[in-house]
Amino acid sequence: MSEEFHIISDGSCDLPPKLAQEKNITIVPFYVSFDDEHYLKENVEIDIRDFYQQMVDKKGVYPKSSMPSIRDYEEAFLPYVKASIPIICICITTKFSGSMQSALNARSLLQEKYPHAEITVIDATVNTVLQGQYVLEAVNLRDHGVSYQNTVARLEDIKSTGRIFFTVGNMEYLKHGGRIGKVAALAGSVLDLRPVITLKQGEIFPSGLDRGRKRSTKKAQDLLLEYLKESSLGIHCYSIAVGYGYDIEEGIAFRNQSLALLKEKGYDINELPVYQIGATIGVHTGPYPLGFGIIEKGIHV
Repeated sequence: MSEEFHIISDGSCDLPPKLAQEKNITIVPFYVSFDDEHYLKENVEIDIRDFYQQMVDKKGVYPKSSMPSIRDYEEAFLPYVKASIPIICICITTKFSGSMQSALNARSLLQEKYPHAEITVIDATVNTVLQGQYVLEAVNLRDHGVSYQNTVARLEDIKSTGRIFFTVGNMEYLKHGGRIGKVAALAGSVLDLRPVITLKQGEIFPSGLDRGRKRSTKKAQDLLLEYLKESSLGIHCYSIAVGYGYDIEEGIAFRNQSLALLKEKGYDINELPVYQIGATIGVHTGPYPLGFGIIEKGIHV
């Protein structure tokens, strides 16, 4: 291990395992269950495609997710602590999960035995694909030779710029999870209304309702354009990605359409990565979440 510091994130970051391996990121998985009894490690004992397939096949069954344990974090931290390599651990927003508390407890336990262990635990204040983008910014800072302390400081600087603009297939899962009221869910199902949602600084905010998939995804695009328009920074100062659930073809079509729209609006952009939204958020949104994550880059090129 020759790196100056190591980056760890919980499984909410939804980075593909191959990409995480390439970028030398350790992922501490969440767990998912379809029966409240048997919990499987995401991307270890159940892959995302299987998770969504079960949701689609077992309509009316609502899976649950469970956060990584203190022991899970201890096992992830220990090799780097023993090698005296500092750690930056990035966790899902504390408004959604106790994952960060597990990481903090693991750090405390390890520092009793290894007092010189350097472990910084960061509340990402975001989740899913946007958390993944945030983690990749940490990697970019590390790979550009930015020091441990300066990387931590820069990550704290940029996290408030993170936004998710997305919609879902229907209101059923949001209703089941208590995210919206029964009356709103009933009205939505009768009128085919889909919510458009903004996530920022750890919390979900309603950004409107629209009828049908086409109009709700258009609203997500409008929210992205509005965010870029209001920013004092150019588009190259941001990391932007598309997140999708079960339907990869829809995700790619939405990416291609959004890329064309951004170019049409005068934005010089040629790439828009597409990532699959994982089980941690999928249990709340159902199989058809679709939208954007955007956050300021750690290094402006």
